Amino acid sequence: MDIVAVIEKGGIAMWPLLGLSILAVGTIFERLWFWAGILLKQQEIVNRVLDAAAQNWQVAREIALKSRRQPVGRYLYAPLRLISPEPELFRLALEGAADDELAAMRRGDKLLEAVIALSPLLGLLGTVLGLINSLGSITIDQLGTASTAGVTLGIGEALISTATGLIIAITSLAFYRLFQGFWFNQVKIFRKAGTELELLYRQDWLQAEDSDQMMNDHLQDNTVNVYQESFEVPKRDRTPPPKPRSQQKPDDLTPVANAKTNPDDNVDPDKSQVPQTDRTPVANAKKNQDDKVSPDNSQVPQTDRTPVPNPQGKPEN
Repeated sequence: MDIVAVIEKGGIAMWPLLGLSILAVGTIFERLWFWAGILLKQQEIVNRVLDAAAQNWQVAREIALKSRRQPVGRYLYAPLRLISPEPELFRLALEGAADDELAAMRRGDKLLEAVIALSPLLGLLGTVLGLINSLGSITIDQLGTASTAGVTLGIGEALISTATGLIIAITSLAFYRLFQGFWFNQVKIFRKAGTELELLYRQDWLQAEDSDQMMNDHLQDNTVNVYQESFEVPKRDRTPPPKPRSQQKPDDLTPVANAKTNPDDNVDPDKSQVPQTDRTPVANAKKNQDDKVSPDNSQVPQTDRTPVPNPQGKPEN
């Protein structure tokens, strides 16, 4: 059947339906090409980036950079391009990139939704207009006559627009649901890949923090040791501490200590250890119990005393 003839029989509503069908077909083919390129390469990119991230983050960054033509490559490259980010910043970069890429994947969905909604309505409108044209030229007097034979043919032609609109809507709806399934699958893949990449980064971040803390502690210990060593007295200048009494030999004890520890000596430990021959006469006088000289009187000999003059002039006896 000639398409032009069908369009002419369908009426004026067929032209808008033709435009919608062209838009729907173009969008469907573009989306099929887009999803075919993604589904064939994305799993390989994800595996390569995650495997490289477990070993070397620089290599993972380079792989993601080369895969930026794919949405998953741009998604994984967004946090890797940052220089030593904190885990929270790393997660925010993943979330922002996921929102952008998933929104871009839904390109064309609005157009298909519009085609799905408008196509049946335009087909119904074409049918109504065809019925109006077919029935408008018939009067009541002509009912049941041969002049009404062409009315049924006009009604059949008017229904072409409704059928066309339904075909366009059903086809667009089928591919729209297919693309929605691809999109939901991408959400799962993005979430899984992002979670694994974030876990790897957090693990390396914690290990780096632990190593830095150990390094700081080691540096502080070295600083304290150097500070203490700078104030230590050289070994040759040190004075050995005295030995405890329990470990001292008799030769090592001082005279005072010997005097205190010798129970046979009668010398008072509180007094000085002056030899007996070196003591002064006064000290000997105090220690001599046989002398009857009063300790309060002077120790001058009797012959050396000078007579004291009699102050009252009394004669001496």
